[in-house]
Amino acid sequence: MSNPTFVTRRKALLSVGSVAATTILSGVPGLVNAQSDRPVRLVLPNATGSGVDAITRAAQSALGKALGASVVVENQPGAGGVVGLQTLAKAAPDGNTLSVVSNNVVIFPSVLKSLPFDMPGDFTPIAFIGSTPVVLVVNPQKVAATNSREFVALLKSRPGELNFASGGTGTILHLAAEMFLDEAKVSARHIPYKGVGPMVTDLLGGQVEFGTVALPSVQQHIKSGALRAIGMCGAQRTAAAPDIPTFVEQGLPGYVVEAWFALIGPKGLSPANVKRIHDAVVAAFNDPAVKDTMAKQGNTIQISSSEQAQAMFRSEMAKYAGLVKKAKLEPE
Repeated sequence: MSNPTFVTRRKALLSVGSVAATTILSGVPGLVNAQSDRPVRLVLPNATGSGVDAITRAAQSALGKALGASVVVENQPGAGGVVGLQTLAKAAPDGNTLSVVSNNVVIFPSVLKSLPFDMPGDFTPIAFIGSTPVVLVVNPQKVAATNSREFVALLKSRPGELNFASGGTGTILHLAAEMFLDEAKVSARHIPYKGVGPMVTDLLGGQVEFGTVALPSVQQHIKSGALRAIGMCGAQRTAAAPDIPTFVEQGLPGYVVEAWFALIGPKGLSPANVKRIHDAVVAAFNDPAVKDTMAKQGNTIQISSSEQAQAMFRSEMAKYAGLVKKAKLEPE
C-alpha cells in the first residue's frame, strides 16, 4: 500500500522540476520553438502548380525544421493574388501567418484601380529570397514556330488572332507576355486564368496558343514535348535548361523579365519575430536538399536582409509602374 504523503511530495518535486526545466529551456535559443505545437501558416496567393508553389513546397520541410514548428501551405489564389494577401493582411502579427509572394504584389497598385489593402504598408517584408526564370512556351500542335524569329513572323501574319494565357490580369506572367508583344511589335489576345495550374492545363489542351510562365511550372512538359519553349525571358540562359536560348540572343535585346519571390508577414511584426523568421529562411534555403531542388528548378537564391527587402519593395513598385505604362496596360 502506497504512502499518500510520499506520493504528494513526489508529485510536488516533479512539478517543481518541470517548472525549473521549463524556465531553463526558455532561455536556450531555439528550444522553445522546437517544442511549438502551433503550426505556421504559409498563405500562398498563388494556385497549385505555380512557380512560387513549387519553390515553397520544396522548402516547406526545411523551413519547419528551422522554425521549430510544422509549416502548413495554404493556396489561396484569386483576383491575381489579392485574395490570399487579404488573408495575410488580416492575420495577427505573431509570426504564425506568413506568405511567399512573387512580383505580382508590386504590380497590383499599377494595374488595379482599387485594392483592399495598402502595398507595402499593410505588410512586413522579411526577405527577398531569390528569382526564378520565366520562359515563353507554345502548344506545338497549334504553333509550328520553333524560335523567336519564326514566332514573331507568325504573330505578324495573324495580328490579334492568337491567344495567350496568364495566371491572372496584372500578374507578372501577364506583364511578361505584354512586354514581349510590345518589344516584338505584334499583338495577341489575353486570356486570364485563376492561377497558373488552369493556365498550364489549357496550354497543354490547346485552348490557348502560348504564354509566359515560370520554368519550374512547365519543366516536365517541355521535356516531354507537350509544350515547346520559344525562349527564356531572362538576360542569360539558365543552367536548368541550357538548350533554351534567351530572347536577347534571338534579336530582342530590350526584352528581359525575371520573376522573384519573397517572404512577407502582416503589418506590425516585431523586430524579434522578423529576425527569427529571417534566420529560419536563411537556414532553410541553405539546406542541401533544398539547394539541390532550387538548382534543378533553375532558381537563383540570394537572400536579402529585412531592411533591404523593405527598400526593394518600394523600388520594385516604381519600376513596374513604369513597365506597366510602357506596355500600355490600363488599370481595371
